[in-house]
Amino acid sequence: MDFGKVEPEQILSVDFTLPPDTELTNSTFNNASKNVNLDAYVGCAKWGRKEWVGLIYPEKTKEAQFLDEYVKHFNSIELNAVFYNMPPESQIVTWREKAEKFGTEFKFCPKFTRGISHLKRLKNAEELTNTYLNNISAFGKYLGPAFLQLSDNFGPKNFDILQKYLEELPIDFSVFVELRHSEWYSDHAARKDVFELFKKLNKGTVITDATGRRDCVHMELPTPHAFIRFVGNGLHATDYTRIDEWSQRLKQWKDNGLESLYFFLHQHDEKDTPILGDYTIQKFNKDLNLKLNPPGIIAKIETLF
Repeated sequence: MDFGKVEPEQILSVDFTLPPDTELTNSTFNNASKNVNLDAYVGCAKWGRKEWVGLIYPEKTKEAQFLDEYVKHFNSIELNAVFYNMPPESQIVTWREKAEKFGTEFKFCPKFTRGISHLKRLKNAEELTNTYLNNISAFGKYLGPAFLQLSDNFGPKNFDILQKYLEELPIDFSVFVELRHSEWYSDHAARKDVFELFKKLNKGTVITDATGRRDCVHMELPTPHAFIRFVGNGLHATDYTRIDEWSQRLKQWKDNGLESLYFFLHQHDEKDTPILGDYTIQKFNKDLNLKLNPPGIIAKIETLF
C-alpha cells in the first residue's frame, strides 16, 4: 500500500499521536451497552507472499496453499483481491471451504469492487452492486463486514450520491466507509454531515492510520464498531509505539462498549506484515484481555524483536 507513504527520513518528524475521541464517538459510547464481549479480528490485506514461506508458512508451501495456511495464523483477512476483479461465486466458495476446513470463526472482509466505487463512482451501479452482494454472500457465516473505499477525488460535492447509494444497500448489510478526499476532514460542515449520515444509516467508518495522511485518523465512530487500517513503515520503531497507543485507545473503547474490532495491518512492502501482526496480537491480548492466537513467527527470525 502506497497511501500515506513518506520518505524514510521524514518518519521521525511525523506526530503519530492519536487524536482525542470526537463528540460523535463519545455520543456513540454514551448510548452503548457496557460490559459486552468484544469480537476482535486482526489480519492482513492478503494471505501471502512468497517471503512468508519460512516466516509463518512451512517451508515448501506452494502458492495454491497460502490461504490454507493463512487461516491457521490470523482470524480475518482484509480482502483487497475483489477490488480489482469480482471473482465468480464458485471462487468465493473455494475460499470459504479453506476456512471451513480449519474449523475457525474466520472472517473475510471484502472490499467493494472498483467498478462500483472508482469507475461508476456509485452512480448507476445497481447491477454491479447486486453481483457483488450475491457473490460475497457465498462466504456464509465467514463473511465479515465489507468496506467501501472512496477515491481521493470523491469529495463532499458527491454527498448526495453517497447518501443515495448507502440508503439503497440492504439495511442488515454491514459496511464500513473509507473517505480519502481531504475536504471530508478540512470542511467542518461536510465532516459533520457525512459522519451524521453514517450514524443515521448505521454504517461504520474506516479509520486509516497512515504516516502521510493524519487527517484520515479521524476517530469518528458512528457505531460501536471499529474498522482500522494500520499502515506501518517496514518495522520502523514507530510502528511498535503506534501499535502500543492503539492498544490503549482500544482498551478505553472496549471499556466504553465497543462491540467489534477489525484491525488490519499493512506495510508498504508486505513481506514483514506478519511480524508486526504477531506483536499486535500479543499486545492486544495483554491490554484488552483477548485470547487471539498469534501467527507463530518461525523461531529463526524472532531476534527481530
